[in-house]
Amino acid sequence: MSEPTSNWTTDPAPLLRAGEGFRLGEVDPESTPGYDGDKKSGKKDLEALSAELNDLQERLFAAHHDEDSGPAVLLVLQAMDTAGKGGIVRHVVGAVDPQGVELAAFKKPTEEELAHDFLWRIRPRVPGPGMIGVFDRSHYEDVLIGRVRELADETEIERRYTAINDFEAELIAAGVRIVKVMLHISPDEQKERLAERLERPDKYWKYNPGDVDERLLWPDYMDAYQAVFDRTSTEATPWFVVPANRKWYARLAVQRLLLDALVDIDPQWPAADFDVEVEKKRLAES
Repeated sequence: MSEPTSNWTTDPAPLLRAGEGFRLGEVDPESTPGYDGDKKSGKKDLEALSAELNDLQERLFAAHHDEDSGPAVLLVLQAMDTAGKGGIVRHVVGAVDPQGVELAAFKKPTEEELAHDFLWRIRPRVPGPGMIGVFDRSHYEDVLIGRVRELADETEIERRYTAINDFEAELIAAGVRIVKVMLHISPDEQKERLAERLERPDKYWKYNPGDVDERLLWPDYMDAYQAVFDRTSTEATPWFVVPANRKWYARLAVQRLLLDALVDIDPQWPAADFDVEVEKKRLAES
């Protein structure tokens, strides 16, 4: 990848990674790890690297989308409500060609889905070769809400942690690069964002009265997220906790994490499967 733009002081990935000894409670949602700019510069830097993200995504799609196997990228987005998942999809992933993106937004399971193992509805939505997949919420709902709302007992939650690790190891072995992001906001910031939705008729559709009920369980959710990091942030598929009180920073950070994944894949333009000079001549004579 090219050198960081002027306001990135370092690659944020090591600063955001939930490694050994990580504690969610020690992360300041207002902070901007690795970045020394403000909102104005952040918007410029996001745009500056969007071209590189788009180029790498197009190379990935061109080289592998018609293959039976090959590299792909899966961005997993988890967060409390209002944390900005939609903004990531719109402003970061939205900068690339949509034909190379597969978006899955996992809602409350249907009766059919509940009749199967929790990963049953997830597996068909894994991105195919050459694609960038985005899970707007994911299989982690089943160990977050499942734990907080006691929808499954402790033994089942423990089984799911193991199942998730095995599932993600399978994806890595198949060439899928997994970027797991938790957008971390403060309860005060969430309260402001929910209040804004109630003040703006164009935002009513985003407001869910149930969000207030979930706010009352904030400490329980933070404990559930900590357990997720402890059990499923592995060497091959680490979690990245992105401070998200500043939306512009969260978008920048996720953009860099996606760029890291694509640069690691290093997709190349596919060679022509025809004689270029012959085709030039045929075209000129047509």
